Amino acid sequence: MPFRMGLWEIALILVVVLIVFGVGKLPRALGAIGKGMRAFKRAESGEDDEEEETPETEQEVTEKVTAGKRKKSVAQGKPDSQ
Repeated sequence: MPFRMGLWEIALILVVVLIVFGVGKLPRALGAIGKGMRAFKRAESGEDDEEEETPETEQEVTEKVTAGKRKKSVAQGKPDSQ
């Protein structure tokens, strides 16, 4: 085995990590690494936790844009032109 590590090697690695990250940033850095590993495992296994958004129809998009324009014209004091 090429990567047999003893107690002294592990301690040396921990000291270097503490020097690089500092005591204050170490929990945040390890948390980010853990989240990344969990996300990788979920993606690797094919699990999707995110719900897919339903595509909007063209009519729904048009209605939203029209409603936004009406609100803007009312806020500016212009009469609603339908």
